[in-house]
Amino acid sequence: MLKVENINVYYGNIHAIQDISFEVARGEIVSLIGANGAGKSTILKTISGLLRTKTGSITFLDKDIHSLAPHHIVERGLAHVPEGRRIFLQMTVQENLEMGAYTQKAGSLSADLEAVFQRFPRLKERRRQVAGTLSGGEQQMLAMGRALMSHPQLLMLDEPSMGLAPLLVEQIFEIIQELHRAGTTILLVEQNAQMALSIANRAYVLETGKIVMSGAAREMLEDDQVRKAYLGM
Repeated sequence: MLKVENINVYYGNIHAIQDISFEVARGEIVSLIGANGAGKSTILKTISGLLRTKTGSITFLDKDIHSLAPHHIVERGLAHVPEGRRIFLQMTVQENLEMGAYTQKAGSLSADLEAVFQRFPRLKERRRQVAGTLSGGEQQMLAMGRALMSHPQLLMLDEPSMGLAPLLVEQIFEIIQELHRAGTTILLVEQNAQMALSIANRAYVLETGKIVMSGAAREMLEDDQVRKAYLGM
């Protein structure tokens, strides 16, 4: 479904992403794990068109998207829930969700809203509430719901557990698994490596802009090197 080949991304003179290549197959949860500053978020921003690669290609559903504008990438069926949620704080919950549907036909809005409210009942209770007054967990649900309004085939999630209490982290990860079971392919960036590996099919480990390890997520959970370096075990 997604194929990233030999991408190199710079912040000024800083070579942030170095010859990265990886794939995500339809129906998978694939996780990118690594320490802060390893380049995980930069990869997602490059896939979604917010940053540009100097080399290589990014192919989604057999079409090269690396030169497309971000809104055209969303139209193709690839949605990105960014780190820090990035919701529209002064808008209501429903207005945020409606913004996520800008690529869809107007006639589908009511049905799409109801589908999101069924998945996130708390958002329905707060549909008229200003988004900036929501709790951290509710804001994360809103960011995910907004992305779902675009009917993504591939959903990229950047640090969905950031800043959340443990019980909310479990709830968010249960929702991710529900989305996966419903047919959404997921590319997950997550600082909580143990949680990420526990739900992923495969994973890639990044260090300073390079992939240093890849394989089945379950095997990585049992790998002593990964456990010591990334799981604190």
